[in-house]
Amino acid sequence: MILCIGTTPAVQRVMVFRRLALDAVNRAGTTIECAAGKSVNVAKVLRALGQDVVATGFFGGDRGEQIRNLLVAKGIELDFITVAARTRLCTTVIDQTTGTHTELVEEGLPALPADYERLDGIINRWIQRCQAVVMSGSITTGGPADLYLRAAQLARAAAVFSVVDAQGAPLTQALAAAPGLVKPNRAELAATVGRKLEDEAGLVSAMRELHERGAQRVVVTAGKDPAFAFDGRDVWRITAPAIEAVNPIGSGDAFTAALTWRLLRGDDLGEACRWASAAGAANALSLLPGEVEQSDMERLAARVGVERK
Repeated sequence: MILCIGTTPAVQRVMVFRRLALDAVNRAGTTIECAAGKSVNVAKVLRALGQDVVATGFFGGDRGEQIRNLLVAKGIELDFITVAARTRLCTTVIDQTTGTHTELVEEGLPALPADYERLDGIINRWIQRCQAVVMSGSITTGGPADLYLRAAQLARAAAVFSVVDAQGAPLTQALAAAPGLVKPNRAELAATVGRKLEDEAGLVSAMRELHERGAQRVVVTAGKDPAFAFDGRDVWRITAPAIEAVNPIGSGDAFTAALTWRLLRGDDLGEACRWASAAGAANALSLLPGEVEQSDMERLAARVGVERK
């Protein structure tokens, strides 16, 4: 079982336009919705890969119920807390003429301290039964920045593999618990170390710094550009296969899910990143985030470049 934690799930609306014109009326040719948010996307991809998954966080209002129903239909076990704040709506706008993808993000509304106390109890209960715990995304406004730190501490005490995909205080505080892996993107890594990462040497230096601060493994993604991975000894450069992306939103979450899956299977970090990169690319072939076809991932894995530096 893999536990997926995230306090800001979302209903994801994808609107496709033939050509988008700013400051004008635009009519979408296609509009579809799905359950999303970083932790939900991770759970969906893990389930598509045949893993047993339990997801937890906060649901609120009609959108929360919509996500609940969609995830139950996918066979994902849920242990969410119902809160007063309505679950957010995020919208992806796709312009087919220019090939651009614009994300309109609604911030998650605050949850009460009592809600977080209940969440702590759920995390503590499930971690004892899991192989891994994946912590993804931001904390609700005003929520405890040490949520992931406390979850990673519980995981370490239970000898459970922990993954942190976050930024800012939730990431920096979690480093003190020596998480099994952290996965910032390049901009998030730069913000964490407090300096620009202008070249590969600077990037690797920043990854080593996170390792020295506690992270056992560090993987840094950069969209279409190569990802880098460091396990305390070796550095890998991972080049994604060239594809014509339909919608890249959620590809980082698919990367996280497949990376966790392969590391639990016993792959070294470089080989696990091969499959993670393939999953990210496979995600971009779908209009909806987190809707990965395993056959696409398997086909793309052979085209991922993995180079030990």
